[in-house]
Amino acid sequence: MNRDFTYSIPWNIFIITLGSCIYAVSIKSIAYVHGFIPGGIFGLGSIVYYFTELLDPSLWFFLLNLPLFALGWFKISKRFCLYSLYAMCFSTVAYQVLNIPINIENEFYATVAAGVMGGLGSGLILRSLGSGGGMDIVAVMLNQKYNIGVGKTFFAFNLLLFSLSLSVLKPDLVVASIINVFIASTTIDSVISLFNQRKVVFIISDHAKAIYDDIRDQLNRSGTFLEGKGAYTGQNRDVLMTVINNIQLKKLEEITFTRDPNAFFIVENTFSVLGQGFSRRKVY
Repeated sequence: MNRDFTYSIPWNIFIITLGSCIYAVSIKSIAYVHGFIPGGIFGLGSIVYYFTELLDPSLWFFLLNLPLFALGWFKISKRFCLYSLYAMCFSTVAYQVLNIPINIENEFYATVAAGVMGGLGSGLILRSLGSGGGMDIVAVMLNQKYNIGVGKTFFAFNLLLFSLSLSVLKPDLVVASIINVFIASTTIDSVISLFNQRKVVFIISDHAKAIYDDIRDQLNRSGTFLEGKGAYTGQNRDVLMTVINNIQLKKLEEITFTRDPNAFFIVENTFSVLGQGFSRRKVY
């Protein structure tokens, strides 16, 4: 996908809309049906309402979001807040409009399904230049400043929230909700990093230059030559380093061993690759 396209308004509106619909269905058709505790700022609003009996959870949700959006406006960007506002509003509309029955009777299966669907929806929203509002704003700020995974922040906050709920809710329900948000947080991080993960390959061979030429011609990828020296032989030789996606790995393996059956072929997983030819650094 063209990297500039991912910064376009149509793409961001599309991915936020899709994610909001999936998230709304997961909440309305699964989570609330089984009585799972709502997480995030809405869950916090529900707790505040329970202890104070003032206003109502939806109004608390609105009031608690105000300082978070102000924080995002000044600390992240105006564009981020506008996309986040759209996501929050559309999620509310989708929740009211969409009625898709998902008949899951087993509570554990429902916990897993709600976690996967909710995490997928939230993850898609967070792949845009916005967020779902609420704790997502804090999670994005922590990720930008300290590289803390968005899903980890989401899980930590909700774990604390559910712990506070133990005194007023059934333990079984709290445990089910914790499992739900754990699955959701893991799914969120997986969706966010899905297209940034690549393979770093080190190729040690006497035919490194010829292998590189084949990589350039057949895979349309470049590489970097590193100077190496055999510990046993003491001979100098080039080490070719290249970065590819998962689909190209087997082709690269074929190219390498066709040229040199005695080559060393070392593969490492990467968490993220940014730069020319790969993902663009995300700027909100």
